[in-house]
Amino acid sequence: MTSHNPLVPQLFDITDFRCDTHDIFTLTLKPQNKSNFLFSPGQFNMLYAFGIGESAISISSSPLNHENITHTIRVVGSVTRNLQKLTTKDTIGIRGPFGNGWPIHQFKGKSIFLLAGGIGIAPLRSVIYALTSQRKDFADINLIYGTRTPQDLIYQNEFDKWRKDINLHVIVEHATTSWTGNVGVISQLIPKVIKDPENTIVLMCGPEIMMRFSYYSLRDEGINSKNIFLSMERNMQCAIGHCGHCQWGPFFICKDGPVMNYKEIEPFLLKKEL
Repeated sequence: MTSHNPLVPQLFDITDFRCDTHDIFTLTLKPQNKSNFLFSPGQFNMLYAFGIGESAISISSSPLNHENITHTIRVVGSVTRNLQKLTTKDTIGIRGPFGNGWPIHQFKGKSIFLLAGGIGIAPLRSVIYALTSQRKDFADINLIYGTRTPQDLIYQNEFDKWRKDINLHVIVEHATTSWTGNVGVISQLIPKVIKDPENTIVLMCGPEIMMRFSYYSLRDEGINSKNIFLSMERNMQCAIGHCGHCQWGPFFICKDGPVMNYKEIEPFLLKKEL
């Protein structure tokens, strides 16, 4: 849902810049035209670095905040490298929002199980705030968030706030001497967290290999694939399905996703070279 034509670029001022890790940063943005920016959790924007190009980035802010939007970005190419160099004195262009969101309206009365691997927590952050704002509508909410090391964890200053409404489980693959939490991979925690598989809805985002092995664990615990939703973020460049860069089998991730039901994409997710 948006109050403007998503294809028409808007100017946004950077009101806050935060360095999260050595290669991840967060921009808080405010529209220059002072209009409300409306979106559904799970949608993405095309962020434009002037003179360089555009990059598709999921919206990571709360959908309840209509005045500012937040994007948490990993540096992976020329556009994101240039966005990382900006300050609160700078302006960027934005087109969007694009794609579909998490179908939260279908989940009432269900147990919600969120799985986030690495930067995959960013597309899930907006749905975390959407779910907690309607906490009474759901049986319970669990989040497993995994990264390679403790230094790769982001949003740590929000963990205590999240814990008021959800059960948060954090795991790292390689611990430091000061780390006292879980060590291993996300799939290891899945059997310990799922209590009511027939009434559980899974929302998942992370590296495809992580989502593939998490699915095997979910399946073993009795989760039906039709109750699993994934945010797929491949090489999206035009946002409207014309350029073909994000084609994945019969789907265009920017147009048919990025949020997709596991049941319909299962044959393609399990093909490692597609």
